Amino acid sequence: MRPLRVKRYVLTGLLTFLPLWVTWLVFKFVFGVLAGLGAPMATLVRRALGLAAPDAAAALGHGWTLALMALVLTVLALYALGWVATRMVGKRIIDAFDNLLARIPLVQTIYGGTKKLMAVLQQKPSGVQRVVLIDFPRPGMKVAGFVTRVMTEQGSGREMAAVYIPTTPNPTGGYLVVVPVDELTPTDWTMDQAMAFIISGGAVAPDTLPASRMPL
Repeated sequence: MRPLRVKRYVLTGLLTFLPLWVTWLVFKFVFGVLAGLGAPMATLVRRALGLAAPDAAAALGHGWTLALMALVLTVLALYALGWVATRMVGKRIIDAFDNLLARIPLVQTIYGGTKKLMAVLQQKPSGVQRVVLIDFPRPGMKVAGFVTRVMTEQGSGREMAAVYIPTTPNPTGGYLVVVPVDELTPTDWTMDQAMAFIISGGAVAPDTLPASRMPL
């Protein structure tokens, strides 16, 4: 009985630890990205502070304090950017910046494509439900995806949907597949519900799934 009890406790401990570990990985990834963006600003602030208050600048020289300051500066910069972007002057500046990047072929391909994807995911869908289920990677297996565009196939005239399939638990990577619209399984999920479903590995999910479309 004792070996079984040990195994049960170890398994219980593992199941308790896994959510904390996944949360830490996601937090570490986000923290690292934001701190990396703000690192140059934090370095400049530390150097400027060193001229007026050397002791305070030395206290900020530790790795974790500098990273924390970089994170705070990044959040403040994002807030300021969002505030400016909602103002008329800010919109004009962003439009001018977009026009400038449009003249750089490779940069425009990456920047323009990413911006369009973000705009599509923020808008309400028309005609086709945004969050769908599709057969992937084989018939009988379902994955959640986001419809980003609907196109018409030449010759047959069929409507084809471009569907982005995020990976779990990090949805920043994924796959892009083109699927006939009549093979999509529409859902009534919101973007938030779909992202919670993907990031949690299916743990945060509705009790029922929509029925698949029957083949004609």
